[in-house]
Amino acid sequence: MNEILLILSLLAVYSTTILTYKFFGKSGIFALTAIITILANIEVLILVRAFGLEQTLGNVLFASTFLMTDILSENEGRRDAHRAVHLGMFAAVVMVVISQSWFLYTPAEGDWVTPALKTVFSVTPRLLFASLLGYIVSQKLDVFLYHKIWAFTEKKTGDKKRFLWLRNNVATLTAQIVNTLIFNLVAFYGVYPAKTLVSIVISSYLIYVVTSLLDTPFLYFARKIKPFDK
Repeated sequence: MNEILLILSLLAVYSTTILTYKFFGKSGIFALTAIITILANIEVLILVRAFGLEQTLGNVLFASTFLMTDILSENEGRRDAHRAVHLGMFAAVVMVVISQSWFLYTPAEGDWVTPALKTVFSVTPRLLFASLLGYIVSQKLDVFLYHKIWAFTEKKTGDKKRFLWLRNNVATLTAQIVNTLIFNLVAFYGVYPAKTLVSIVISSYLIYVVTSLLDTPFLYFARKIKPFDK
């Protein structure tokens, strides 16, 4: 069941990204980036077993943020791609600040939610640091490589449209290696046994490889929404 749910989640979040871009343009992608970043930082707390590997949830949601920045890089430009990265960081910080402020209140005797929220959000600051560090480094690297590869292929072929699949996959797969190592080591070192941590790192990157390859058709769909002028 976990495997089916992950596949359906992947298709749903990628399709949602394309529909958001179609109906709301880059403003919709900016808003979706903030929403997905917040949800991914919560979902990553859940550990599941799927495809024979232990893994945290949130991998699909995090992977979709790379699709979003690549859509912006492809159709809107480097500046808007960087703005989406900064917006995702800002959303994560605001989430943590607000969630931690809840615990400044003294719960009423009939309150039953606060203990559960403390269990979930007490580890959020460490996860935030790991997420922000991995997110900013990997996303900046993704945008940088995307445009470097694009400039190189355009110079060699004289065609701006060609090799979308190359710049998308090389940039994203390289950036995901960095993201996987930074996030999992900073977030979960000492939390899980070494064997489990290694399994999480390997499974996370394997998932990112699959999600990165599968997002390419969706990126082509996004380019059809806003085709090149030339």
